[in-house]
Amino acid sequence: MLNFVWLFLLASGVIVAAFTGNIEVVTEAALGAAKGAVEVCFDLIGVMALWLGIMRIAEHGGMVRGLARLMKPVMIKLFPSVPSDHPAMGAIILNLSANMLGLGNAATPFGMKAMKELQKLNPGSDEASEAMCTFLALNTSCITLIPATIIGVRLSFGSSNSTEIVGPCIFATGIAMIIAVSLDYWFRKQANRGRKL
Repeated sequence: MLNFVWLFLLASGVIVAAFTGNIEVVTEAALGAAKGAVEVCFDLIGVMALWLGIMRIAEHGGMVRGLARLMKPVMIKLFPSVPSDHPAMGAIILNLSANMLGLGNAATPFGMKAMKELQKLNPGSDEASEAMCTFLALNTSCITLIPATIIGVRLSFGSSNSTEIVGPCIFATGIAMIIAVSLDYWFRKQANRGRKL
């Protein structure tokens, strides 16, 4: 569906530009946007390489295991259907850790691994399990303590104070996570109550 929306927007823009005699504007905008995207990507390579390297060192140095032990009581409460020693729990914690550091690109492989492992606990079902829904809510609304990618983008565009976003980002993502976890808990209770009836 989204592909059709994008196709409609692009096609209507080209058609309007053709009818108004400004077709060169479309070409200039496309080339300018492509050039800008490449420049931003090159600027982000350094920031992403740094934080991905730090995550890899933390993973091999045992920091992730330590973080997993620290987060284990909370994770057991949030994911009661997932055994605490299951590989899904480790992937979930790695995903949330990367999200907390603002590394969406690093979090994605861990999120895919977590969903794959959670599906193993949900065999033969086409519906998402409660644990999958909880993980999705946490993944999309996770608190971001260090918005590394946003800081990198702001630096690449010449921001004079690229880290001023940290406080508002922590506040906004913290509120979003509280709301998402609360709604997930409420919907889970409603679903369980409906099954008992």
